[in-house]
Parts: sequence; structure tokens; C-alpha cells
Amino acid sequence: MKHYRLYQVDAFTQQKFRGNPAGVVSNAEGLNSAQMQAIAREVNCSETAFIFPPQGPDHEAHIRYFTPVTEVPICGHATIAAHYVRARELGLAAPICISTLTGAGILPIEVIWENDDYKILMTQGKVEFGKILQGNEQEKLLQALKLRREMLLEHCPIQIVSTGHSKVLVGITSKSVLNQLAPDMEVLRMLSRQIGCNGYFVFTFDSDVPGILTWGRMFAPAIGILEDPVTGNAHGPLGAYLVHHQLFPLQKGLFSFVGRQGEALQRTGQVEVFVHGHDEEPELVQVAGQAVTVFQTEISL
Repeated sequence: MKHYRLYQVDAFTQQKFRGNPAGVVSNAEGLNSAQMQAIAREVNCSETAFIFPPQGPDHEAHIRYFTPVTEVPICGHATIAAHYVRARELGLAAPICISTLTGAGILPIEVIWENDDYKILMTQGKVEFGKILQGNEQEKLLQALKLRREMLLEHCPIQIVSTGHSKVLVGITSKSVLNQLAPDMEVLRMLSRQIGCNGYFVFTFDSDVPGILTWGRMFAPAIGILEDPVTGNAHGPLGAYLVHHQLFPLQKGLFSFVGRQGEALQRTGQVEVFVHGHDEEPELVQVAGQAVTVFQTEISL
């Protein structure tokens, strides 16, 4: 039998029971896919990250990610959680950059020291703009989210965008409407199969908090996540989308903002987003956040 170190970490926050909880197994070598899926189902966080030794000289860590029902290529908050745990276990001297193999490729992860603790900055995958939902697909989505067309933001097309794990981005006018959303999850599941995208990120600029540009909610029932509290892999695509559609300009090649999410679940957390590019087009996206360990235990298998 081997003893595997298991953590539950709240990411994108420094307060326990806020932000987005992720499972982390910090010494996953020896686990097979079925065992990892079973652990993720047992932990029952939206994602659990499994840290492996590197597979080659071009990276220093290898992470795999599982929801309770399936493996996914990358997860923002679980990456924050995994590297927070790794930094704590190794007592890393920050700042340091760690090349990390994920299902979205080898990504540089920076470990920074801020507010008396580690902060993790992750570079996300390639920026890709998918189709804009129109016609019947858009009607099905509005039906599933129970939104009227006048609730949508002008100049914000409903579009699939990816920085490693695609999301449908839906801009709406009101934070009160955002917090009252009660989607039809079965319609979202069916639509996911039709459009080839599992996550739906609804956002608004209706913010009364200084320094906070957006508030959002993210639903992904097709991969076992009815609602994700705080989603790094939604905020990254959102940043790229805002620049691509010229809603916010690059200033000296950079656009940055802070988004909050999770208020409706009483798990508010925030994501720092950095979009790098030129000629008003995004080329590289980074997200950053802090984390806090809620508990640590062991599993013997």
C-alpha cells in the first residue's frame, strides 16, 4: 500500500470556505486513471489535481485534472491549488517559475510571495476564438438560462472562447439578474453535446465594488459541475474576449482587470487577469490568485 497526501484547498481567496475548493494529491505517482477518477468522485470538488514527477527535461511538474465524472485538460483554480500545495511542501523561495505539463501543454507557472503567503500566476494555453452562437443555438441557451434578449449586453456576442478549456461567454446587463439565475441544467447538457463546449460563463460589468470590473457565474453540468464557484479558465477567455471585441484597449500591450465570482454560492473569490498582445489582439493570457489550505489527510491504496 502507498500513502497519498490529499489536501482540500480554497483557491482565489485567502479565507477558508470562500473561493473555489479543489482537491490536490501531491504525490500521485503510482495512481492510475481509474483510481484518480474514484478519488475525484470521493472528494467531490469541481476538480481534483494530481501532481506527478516530470516526464522529461522540458518541465518540472506534471499535473492531471479530474472532475467527479471525467478528466479535463486544465483547470485554473486547481492549478492555483496544486502549486500552492507544492510550494508549501517544498518551502519554495519565491519568486520562481515552474514549467508544468498539463493536458493543455507545457505552461509556465510563477510562484510569488504576497500578503505573507504564496500567490500563483499561471500562463494559460493558446487563445482560440470559436463560433458565435446564433439562431437556434442561441435560443436554446437563452431558454436554458431563462434570459430575455433585452438582458444581454450590447456589443457582446455570445461566443465560445478558449485558453485551454473552452467556455461560452454570455454578457448580461444586471448583477441582480446574474445572482438570480437558475438554469435548466438538462438543456445545458444537451446544448453542450450540440456545440462541443461544456462550460457557460455568464458575466456582467454591473459592479459597485471599486477595482472589480466583472462579476460572473459558471455552469458546466455536462462534466458534472452544476455551478463552479470561481473559475480561472473562464476569466482568462473573458479577458481575451474583451480585448478581441475592443471593449477594452491594450495599454502598452497589456490589459488587466479583477473579476469576482461565487457570490450566489456564498463562496466569493476573485481572479486577477492579465492579457498581453499587440495591434489590439490578445496573444497570451495569465490569471493569478491566492489560496488557503482547509484540511490535509492521507489515502492508503
